[in-house]
Amino acid sequence: MPTIEVKPDVFSYVYSPYLEPVAVVKPGDDVIVYTEDAVESRIKTKADLPKKALANATSLNPQTGPIYVEGAEPGDTLAVTIKSIEFTRDFAFSAFMDKYGSLSGGVIAGSSLMDAPMLEEEVFIWKVVDDGKAFYEEDLDIKLPAAPFFGTFGVAPALEAISSFTPGRFGGNMDCLDVCAGNTIYLPVYKPGALFYIGDCHGAQGQGEICGFALEITAKGHLQFDIIKNKSIKWPRVESPDKIMVVGSAAPMEIAGKIAYTHLIDWMASDYGFTKGEAYQLLTQAGGLYVTQMVDSLHTLVASIEKKYLKRCKDSK
Repeated sequence: MPTIEVKPDVFSYVYSPYLEPVAVVKPGDDVIVYTEDAVESRIKTKADLPKKALANATSLNPQTGPIYVEGAEPGDTLAVTIKSIEFTRDFAFSAFMDKYGSLSGGVIAGSSLMDAPMLEEEVFIWKVVDDGKAFYEEDLDIKLPAAPFFGTFGVAPALEAISSFTPGRFGGNMDCLDVCAGNTIYLPVYKPGALFYIGDCHGAQGQGEICGFALEITAKGHLQFDIIKNKSIKWPRVESPDKIMVVGSAAPMEIAGKIAYTHLIDWMASDYGFTKGEAYQLLTQAGGLYVTQMVDSLHTLVASIEKKYLKRCKDSK
């Protein structure tokens, strides 16, 4: 299969069904995709405070795309396997931005004990060290292991153009830690060619992305696309070597969790031989659930089950 390189000069700030593709690929092609960071590389030093650096930015979260995948039709599922993620510069940044972040804006609801942080704008520069395996922040004097993933990852919706800040059924700004190398992400197809978008690589991120900026960095991803014909899914799915996961996005947050678990039950019933009641019971005892981002207008949660629990004991003998 040929290797196709996608390195655009112009980026998209919406998941749109109306934009011309930046590339056309076939299932099985090796595709190298370059991505910008969340702020178009406007923040490079600690002096580049967000209010000034982003003053003339019309939008954030630039996307590489859309990429047209030949053969994908509405009602299919697009499977995207991430083979690798490489950083394309030697630092990531994070920042406090005025009136931004999940803890900003005053007293935390329902709490009389703690006020939310009201912090001055500040930039943190995390150097890539140890041959790309870690990040170091000099002022904090902290080293973190690199755990790269793509924060934005989705397809064009059926009719509307949706901001690249937004997550939903189409994928989008999920900030899901499991959209990483070695995993396959499944997305519903709404338009011919699927019209795939990608961006917002994070070098690492804690659950919740609470200040609104993870370790933001430019990158390139090695992707491979496949199409599951005539199989429609309703929410994004992720498969790792040892887990299956469903991503739900909604507000309030508990609705996102209910979406993720409900559709994980559907997956277990359709593909793994469980009744919905059996899946519900198993997830009650062995399911996983984490908050991947709580900073956008819709919050994102990921429900999971380890593959070892998807086999009956008698089938393992």
